[in-house]
Amino acid sequence: MRICHDHEPSKEEPVMTIDTSTINQPPQFHTLDDERQYRKERLAAVFRIFAKLGYEEGVMGHVSARDPERPDHYWTNPFGLSFSLIRASDLVLIGPDKKVVSGHGLVHPGGLLLHPQLLRGNPEIVSAAHTHSIYGRSWSTLNRLLDPLTAESAAFYRQHAIYDSFAGGEGDNLARAVERNKVILLRNHGILSVGRTVDEAAYWFISFERSCQAQLLAEAAGRPQPVGAEHAEAVAARTDARFGWLNFQPYYQAIVQEQPELLQ
Repeated sequence: MRICHDHEPSKEEPVMTIDTSTINQPPQFHTLDDERQYRKERLAAVFRIFAKLGYEEGVMGHVSARDPERPDHYWTNPFGLSFSLIRASDLVLIGPDKKVVSGHGLVHPGGLLLHPQLLRGNPEIVSAAHTHSIYGRSWSTLNRLLDPLTAESAAFYRQHAIYDSFAGGEGDNLARAVERNKVILLRNHGILSVGRTVDEAAYWFISFERSCQAQLLAEAAGRPQPVGAEHAEAVAARTDARFGWLNFQPYYQAIVQEQPELLQ
């Protein structure tokens, strides 16, 4: 993606442009190959962004993107490769037999417990993200839903739920628990976000992680007061799938300009 500058760039300065006619909505695709490449590039960008935000811890964490041609297959990160190094060409395609169908690398064992069943049980979901980010996993130990303290956290009002993955597992029970939620708070484990696009799932993860941080800070400082239920419901209703997709675009633009090799 290329961004236009108001000034005339120097020869050393990269020139990027954005097609502003499509910035407010997900693109339409002429071929499944184009859609697949789009999803893979967005997925690679998510890993780079998550690395910059400090969501990576060792080999833990995985994000999926359903293949548009074979919906029972999904693209994900190979086990053991740093988020900060992942390119679109490094992603592996996992088939329904839970083996690598395309790409090179090891299957992420943690991802196998979650993504195949979640995607199979929720055909409208294209992507799911789970890492052991610090604020999400800290909040997950409290066995509480987030309060709608701000507009950002109100976006998840009655659209997130708690699930005990230690008691119920990360398979079909978790897939059923997703329902219409944007995020599942895995008890003592962290955040799982989902979306109809890779972009949406990534933004919900980022926003929920920051909302956990905000509430932890607010409660450490005093007794925060949430917004009213009626207002929170209105915020949650208008922060829909398109809203989630749109809010990921600045992250994508910045990481591609900074680390263009991720598209390779």
